[in-house]
Amino acid sequence: MTAYQRKITIALMIATFLSAIEVTIVSTAMPTIVKKLGGLELISWVYAVYLLTSAVTTPIFGKTADLFGRKKVFLFGAALFLLGSMLCGLSQSMEQLIFFRAVQGIGAGAVVPITFTIIGDIFTFEERAKVQGLFASIWGIAGIFGPLLGGFFVDYVSWHWIFYINIPFGLISIWLISKNLNEKLEKRKRHIDYGGAITFTVGTSALLYALLTGGNDYPWNSAPIYVLFAATVIFLILFFVIQMRHPEPMIPLKLFHYREVSVPNLISFLASAILIGITAYLPLWIQGALGKGAIYSGLVLMPMSIGWPIGSTVGGRMLVRVGPKRLSLLGILLLAIGTFCLTLITLSTPSWVIWVIVFVLGLGFGFSITTFTIVVQSAVDWSLRGVATSSNTFLRTLGQTFGVAVLGTFLNSQIGSHSDASGQVPPEILAAGIHRIFLIIAVLAIVSLVITFWIPKKNPEPARDKAS
Repeated sequence: MTAYQRKITIALMIATFLSAIEVTIVSTAMPTIVKKLGGLELISWVYAVYLLTSAVTTPIFGKTADLFGRKKVFLFGAALFLLGSMLCGLSQSMEQLIFFRAVQGIGAGAVVPITFTIIGDIFTFEERAKVQGLFASIWGIAGIFGPLLGGFFVDYVSWHWIFYINIPFGLISIWLISKNLNEKLEKRKRHIDYGGAITFTVGTSALLYALLTGGNDYPWNSAPIYVLFAATVIFLILFFVIQMRHPEPMIPLKLFHYREVSVPNLISFLASAILIGITAYLPLWIQGALGKGAIYSGLVLMPMSIGWPIGSTVGGRMLVRVGPKRLSLLGILLLAIGTFCLTLITLSTPSWVIWVIVFVLGLGFGFSITTFTIVVQSAVDWSLRGVATSSNTFLRTLGQTFGVAVLGTFLNSQIGSHSDASGQVPPEILAAGIHRIFLIIAVLAIVSLVITFWIPKKNPEPARDKAS
């Protein structure tokens, strides 16, 4: 790694850590925040609005980075993320916190995909495989230390500092990128796809809002949900029409003609639904069915935070030698084995067995997700790399949102009639419902395994970089 690459990598690692730790550190502090600000009924929107705004803006920023360069978009996104963080820390009500989390999410929509895009720009395919494993390790470390750091601030300082702590480190990242990242952009007239950006924003916002509120705030068969889905269909149809006619579309449809892009993106969507199924319902199994505490359920997921970076790091070193198809098959096969084993656990299954299963699942995600990111961004040249990388990020977010909606609705249908007046469900009924959830994600893993056979065998050709 050259001195230039090292400086950029350090800046991107800081930004990645701040983005990765955001969810876990906020989750730990939320009970205290609710006590201080009130608004318990709004707690889910603290997470949902961040997810929604980051998901919707990710493809827009990806295309903007292809048009105007990674540096400008990264700096804008990082500055907006830090502004949102500061305002979140200053919030005096839950409504203010939710609004400022939306601002923070828009910034994250630029920081996360552009980080991976810059990695694709400054490293060759062989180097990229190893470096992506390093960045995956950052997510694993954040998953382990986020709850500890959040607990420390809540217990010994103030909940406000879970947001303020982002500012000094974020400023270091901004300074390093602004000083060191070099880009040579081709000077030509840019055609900005305003129509595509507007229709995509409205269509995907309606879809994500419907998925996040359906079955919770509104019944699935209610008028608001019908209106949201109708708006989704209308605006996304308009979006695709615009993409076919615009000279520089926001998401070029030709991008999905590349099998190296379309197949990994589809599997990433399904794998993300599997991931949210595990992280949401395995803790519910531990707490609701087994009667264990929240700390214990958090420890059950920790092996995934260990297995994921190990799989990413080892996989990155194996990728050039064994090829993306074999490595992807290995990762998805481990997911299939792990999810199948989850369908076999019972209320008497020893804890160490569940830990082993979760570790295997972490390895599977590490081998596969990192490989998909590298394959997608290596399949195209500089002019499409930003939008290609952001498409993968967007579909992973959409997969998690879709998974939450579908699996949550299914579980409610299984246990809804068995709850008592206080809303409590007998442990054996809850266990049976979650067991069926595990069956569904096992089926998704098998479908993903079948689709993985369509990934091309050969390594992507190193793309010619115009701006490095």
